[in-house]
Amino acid sequence: MRIYISVDVEGLPGISHMDHLSPKRALFDECKKIMTKVSLQIAQTLHDEGVDEVWVADSHGFMGNIPYLEMPDYVKLIRGFPRPISMVYGIDRGFDAAMFLGYHSAAGTSRSVFDHTFSGRVVHEMRVNGRLASEFYINALIASYYKVPVILVMGDDKLRKDVEEVAPWVEYVEVKESIGRYAAITEPIGKVLKDLTTHVKEALNKLRKGEVGLIEVSKDLTLEITLKQTAYADLAEEIPGIERVSAYKLRYVAKDPIELHKIIDLVVMMSLASDYLLKSSFI
Repeated sequence: MRIYISVDVEGLPGISHMDHLSPKRALFDECKKIMTKVSLQIAQTLHDEGVDEVWVADSHGFMGNIPYLEMPDYVKLIRGFPRPISMVYGIDRGFDAAMFLGYHSAAGTSRSVFDHTFSGRVVHEMRVNGRLASEFYINALIASYYKVPVILVMGDDKLRKDVEEVAPWVEYVEVKESIGRYAAITEPIGKVLKDLTTHVKEALNKLRKGEVGLIEVSKDLTLEITLKQTAYADLAEEIPGIERVSAYKLRYVAKDPIELHKIIDLVVMMSLASDYLLKSSFI
């Protein structure tokens, strides 16, 4: 059996401050330790349960957070950015199931720690076929497109509803109660690791009994992105197939989740480039 694990940061236990999120910030070392501890726990549990091969995709920021030298011999580690389909690169290589750790709510979710979708700096809101789209949802669409069921998700109390609405079979590991965008009540790390082990075992049990499923992937996926600056939309509007809906909103109809992700990448990266240039302006 082969299991794919995508690990983000904002939905991990103990993470609630901007200083957790990037190198050279005061709390980043703690963040890396939490990320590594959780990754090792899930990998060890899967190995103990008879899983032959575990792939761990480091999926936060520059995607070089998990130390290679600390990973056991049965783990393949995916690191580095940028890469195709980003947080779930390699999921098309034949896996029995996927697990998403440290995931967070979609941009526009009230009182949820670090709510954002791919870029909190440039994206105000993202919808797919009218549904408020989180990174969980978009990555789960990609997994389902490749016939890989998502069977476990770790995050805060606000992401749980998003997951349960589209994938009720998922084992959900709730590690903190969000108070606001930069505050949360978090569970003790010992309890988190114990709960994670329990939920991993139950997720595998469901998988083996055929009690998991795939998220429905529509033939056409209508992407709507509302950006935070009109300048971002001005630039992204040049992408072939993009429709400018309003000053801030763009629309694109993708034929599958892979094309959907490519367009999201283009819009976000072009917007971030525009943001960098705007920093030199007084406007």
